[in-house]
Amino acid sequence: MVDRARVVAESRAVLARHARSFNLAGRFLGREQLDEAAVLYAFCRLVDDLVDEATDLESGTRALAEVEAELRGEAPPRPLIEVFAAQLHDHDVERAAALELIAGVRSDAGPVAIADDAELLRYCYRVAGTVGLMMCGVLGVRAPRARAFALDLGIAMQLTNVCRDVAEDADRGRVYLPRARLAQLGSDSEALLQRRTPRAAIATIVLDLLELADRHYASADAGMRFIPWPSRLAILVASRVYRAIGLVLRARDGDALAGRAVAPPWLKLACSSAALLRFGLTLLPAPAPRHDPALHRHIADLPGADDGTPRPRKSRFAGFPRLISSRPGGG
Repeated sequence: MVDRARVVAESRAVLARHARSFNLAGRFLGREQLDEAAVLYAFCRLVDDLVDEATDLESGTRALAEVEAELRGEAPPRPLIEVFAAQLHDHDVERAAALELIAGVRSDAGPVAIADDAELLRYCYRVAGTVGLMMCGVLGVRAPRARAFALDLGIAMQLTNVCRDVAEDADRGRVYLPRARLAQLGSDSEALLQRRTPRAAIATIVLDLLELADRHYASADAGMRFIPWPSRLAILVASRVYRAIGLVLRARDGDALAGRAVAPPWLKLACSSAALLRFGLTLLPAPAPRHDPALHRHIADLPGADDGTPRPRKSRFAGFPRLISSRPGGG
């Protein structure tokens, strides 16, 4: 029988070591939810590292196939995957989200060149939007309409990563800045890999992608009301602190090659304060938010995305009924 306590302890250590922004936000979660969030993060980190740390393409893809087989129940699972799979089941989260994550990471194996915004957004959905879907289970989010907003937060964060990591990704043979955007500025993926793309051109694309990220952050912000209020502040903090990376890049006029953009402690504190203010506003009654399906026009066929189909509105207000519930997180 798997030692869940040991898996959780190891997962908490992974979270503390590699995810400083979320580890800060996690202080606002209850212990059980933080444990489950840590297991989710540890699984995602495992999948990501299998490709990033592989000695060659073949070994990386083979290791991913092994994880996928374990997740599908086709091979005996290692302890982390057994605990993670049980967590998905307990929260009624479709395994498809985790499989889409694996598919996205698999696309990172070998040279990467993204064709256009549509391909970039589908990639962001797979490697980060799916994490939002899985976090819905951890946080006790039950409304089906909430999933689209959760996807937007993951996509926004991944777009932020793309903007921050241009140089680091190029060192790995990966270019996530869309070829269509590079072509408009007289460059291409190969030129970027060879450091021949003008910094001004890269900065232009970075600033444009940060604007795209901001539209997804704004949508995610509107959907925070779907998160049970005891957990809501943690996600607001995580969102604000991660979005601060974009503020640092903007302060550099989008120059992603001027060193890794890291939000200083004072900025994280300011963002956490802003999150606290926003949290207070979400406790006030307000109409349930409507998602903009235009944000998902390139991912509408993927699980959880907004395909534009009207959905029933069960309540006029989102968030407020949870305040007066007799039990934490209750509806």
